[in-house]
Order: sequence, then structure tokens, then C-alpha cells
Amino acid sequence: MLNAKLALATQPDCQTTVKLSERVAFGGSDLVIIAGPCAVESRSQMETVATQLQRAPVQALRGGVYKPRSSPYAFQGLGLAGLQILAEMRSRYNIPVVTEVMAIGQIETIAAHADMLQVGSRNMQNFDLLKALGQANKPILLKRGLAATIEEFIMAAEYILSHGNSQVVLCERGIRSFDNYTRNVLDLGAVAALKQLTHLPVIVDPSHAVGKWELVAPLAKAAVASGADGLIIECHPEPEKSVSDARQALSLDAMVDLVRTLQPVAAAVGRRIHSIQSLAIAS
Repeated sequence: MLNAKLALATQPDCQTTVKLSERVAFGGSDLVIIAGPCAVESRSQMETVATQLQRAPVQALRGGVYKPRSSPYAFQGLGLAGLQILAEMRSRYNIPVVTEVMAIGQIETIAAHADMLQVGSRNMQNFDLLKALGQANKPILLKRGLAATIEEFIMAAEYILSHGNSQVVLCERGIRSFDNYTRNVLDLGAVAALKQLTHLPVIVDPSHAVGKWELVAPLAKAAVASGADGLIIECHPEPEKSVSDARQALSLDAMVDLVRTLQPVAAAVGRRIHSIQSLAIAS
């Protein structure tokens, strides 16, 4: 039985809003879309991504610089050099950036370069890391573990909240199953449940859920229809050449098309997709 004290919603109108920047926030009427490659590979790659995704529009860029890979021989990320590229994109294109943190020792450096720190599924129950992030003055994107129950997911969020950081966004990214046709099984029932059980914003990662680019768009639409506050989606200028997760990455043109087709779905559930440029004009 859940015994969380901080994450549980006490009434329907007490939902938390997590600000990613002055113009982008999770938990309101805007649907927030984070997009970009699995890994930051070069400055030119991220320039292309940032330029092209302005057309979509997306509200934040993603890109891994410290990569938790199943094989120790796989590409592990650019580290500090990648962070500097992300910070440059943030400054040049005036868009928030999101990247993964894997260790306590990385928190300070990543926080100095990025707007949101992502906790990957493998680290959902890295409790020392969660406690340390509870003392960070940055929004945290917490992904559900590979086989975590909803209660375990909420308890992981509690570690961050109970140590002082209320800026937590939950991310459903699929859980492991006996069926290997898709990479994982996307649990949209969990999205609906988390929206009822907690006051925290909930987003969905359809890319890691299915692992096949051609299945991403239908599940992205289903996630929005189920009440998700946003999406995080992998895309790449040349998906077939991606150094990480190439099979699930959309092309940049496909990403732009997806955002456009999400507009009527978002409108049907009372959401809207704003460009950060239009938000700046409105403010």
C-alpha cells in the first residue's frame, strides 16, 4: 500500500507545475515536447537538430553526454565537451536543454550547463543519487525503472521530494515483458494512474517504449490522449548513422510532421502546443 506523503495528490486541483524555463512549464495546459538525439555526437549535429526542430516546434532539446550503455565497449558519450555543446545550443537558440545524470559527482557540472537533469531507468532506485538530486536546484526528469511497479516509481520520486526538491517530472518509458517484438511495453494505464495518485507532471517516452521509429507516432498520440503532460522523443539528422539507439530515432522531418499531427489530438484533450517564440511574444 502506498504510504508516500509528498507526491500523493490530496485534491484534483493541487497539481504541481514544474518550470523548465521562464517560458516552458510542465503540468499546465501546454503540452511540452522534448526532442533530440539519444547522444550528443558533435556541434554540427546539434546545430542541425536545433535549427530544424524550430519548425516543429519543440519546447526543449535532449541529448545524452554521459551514456549508460549495456556494453562497456559502446559509445559512452562526450562528457564535458557534450555539455558545452548543449549549453551553446541553449544560448544560441534560446531553448532549454535536458540531459542525463548518472552519478553524484556529475550533478554540479551538468546543472551548470543544462536546464533539467534526467534520471534514467537504470538509476531509478539509485537512492544516493536521488537524495543528492533532492538538494539540487534544478528540475528532475525521473524515468520509470525497467520493471518498476507504480508504487516503486512513486517512492523513487519521494526520495527527491523528501530531500527538498519539489521540481520532479515523472516519465513512463515502458517496462519489460515476455514479448520482444517491441523494446518494452508502454504502460499508458500507469500514466492515468499517476495523474490520479500524484500531483506531479507525467510525460511519456514512446521511443524507448517501442524501440522502432515507425511505432513512435501512434504511441505518442495515444500518450497525449491518455493525459500525459508532455513527450520526450528521439530524433536524429541521419538516424541510420546514430551512434546510439539508431533503430528508434525519427528523422528530423518525421519529428516535425509528428508534432503537427499531435496538434489536433492535444486540442481534443484541452492541450496546446506552443512554440517558445510565440510564448516569448505573448509574455
